[in-house]
Amino acid sequence: MGVASKRTVTKTRRKTRDIDQIKADLASAKHLGRFKDAKPTEDLPDLGLNYCIECAKWFDTKAALLAHTRAKPHKRRLKQLREESETARLPGGRYIPPQRNVIEEPPTDPNVGEDVKMVA
Repeated sequence: MGVASKRTVTKTRRKTRDIDQIKADLASAKHLGRFKDAKPTEDLPDLGLNYCIECAKWFDTKAALLAHTRAKPHKRRLKQLREESETARLPGGRYIPPQRNVIEEPPTDPNVGEDVKMVA
C-alpha cells in the first residue's frame, strides 16, 4: 500500500536520538557500545570511525567531524546537554533552578584538514 502521507516519511527519516539517550551514552560506555554495535559498520560513513557522541551523528572524514564540533548546531546541543531536562518544583510552588551537567569536549588536532607537503 505505502505511506499515506509523504510528510510522515520525512519526519521519521530525520529522527535522531533523544537527549536522555545521549546523556545515557555519555554516562556509560556500555550503553554507547550497544547502540554502535546495533548498526553494521560497513553501512556507516568511514566505517563508523568519526562519530559525534553529543549529536549522535557519523561523519565521512575526521576534518568534517572537527568542522562540526566548531559549528553552531553542535554548540547548541552541548548547551542542551549541560542543562537538566526538566525544572523541578518542590511542593508549595518553590522553584529549583536547573543544574548544569559537565561535558568534556574531545581535544582538537590543529593539523587535521591541512595539506602536508612531502619532501623527497
